[in-house]
Amino acid sequence: MSAAPSAYRPAIGRRRFVGRLGLAAFVALSLVALVALGALILQVLQQGGSVISRTFLSNPPSILEPETAGVYVAIIGTLWLIGITVLAAVPLGVGAAIWLEEYAPRNRLTRFIHLNISNLAGVPSIVYGLLGLAIFVRSLQMGRSVLAGGLTLALLVVPVIIIATREALAAVPPSIRHASLALGATRWQTIRHHVLPAALPGILTGVILSLSRAIGEAAPLILIGAVSYVAAPPGGSLAESVEAQGVFAGLREWLRAALSDGFTALPVQIYGWIGEPDEIFHALAAGGILVLLVVLFSMNAVAIGIRAWQQRHRHS
Repeated sequence: MSAAPSAYRPAIGRRRFVGRLGLAAFVALSLVALVALGALILQVLQQGGSVISRTFLSNPPSILEPETAGVYVAIIGTLWLIGITVLAAVPLGVGAAIWLEEYAPRNRLTRFIHLNISNLAGVPSIVYGLLGLAIFVRSLQMGRSVLAGGLTLALLVVPVIIIATREALAAVPPSIRHASLALGATRWQTIRHHVLPAALPGILTGVILSLSRAIGEAAPLILIGAVSYVAAPPGGSLAESVEAQGVFAGLREWLRAALSDGFTALPVQIYGWIGEPDEIFHALAAGGILVLLVVLFSMNAVAIGIRAWQQRHRHS
């Protein structure tokens, strides 16, 4: 009886050695990735930290006077894109996820739909740029406008929002649904008053993470016609429009002009500056990268905070 354990000791020792070796390899690879990322961020800080100022954040871009160039127009264009993307993608993505998770029958068709949504989430962004160019810019004749750019980014993030929302809905315990239905509530009342509030933190996390992906995309925006040097943000000055035409007429005209205007965004502006031969433009590009990183890290921090709040609320 005592010989049997000793016979397994070499195998157990080998397994422990392989396990420790694998752990050491994963730790080493993680450290290499962190060091490489840290080196890149440090280089960007060294190159772009000198241009970060109030002037840089409040001035438009300029190819003739790079010393006074800034990212103000690109920041406003990015905010326009985010707003249009949210308004177009969130209702569509959340609604589709609710139907797929709560109403759709479990058959081959829905499995086929689920599979293709997962595939669409992994499609390269340049493909969505081609789709936006064909549909919004040419077929719907929106031109190379901020509206076409926002709708193109909405196509990009809708599959991600659907997947995140379905996962959040599936994480809600079935007992909540059963208890609500047993008390006489309809399915929609159950979803609206019980399932969606419980799944809301997960849905918000998925939406924020999908937007953080869209905000860093340059290829689809360049493809549909975003340019690097735009003198004014979409719509120009709202105050001047309201002063000239009154509140409601001025606001309506400003909104119409803004949605049809040409635009730029932070990734596009960075791409344009990097392509210039002068070193000062490379410093401006590094400064733009820092601004974009701050925005992305802030959005990810909000998503992490929502997830942490959800876990504390669930365990409390």
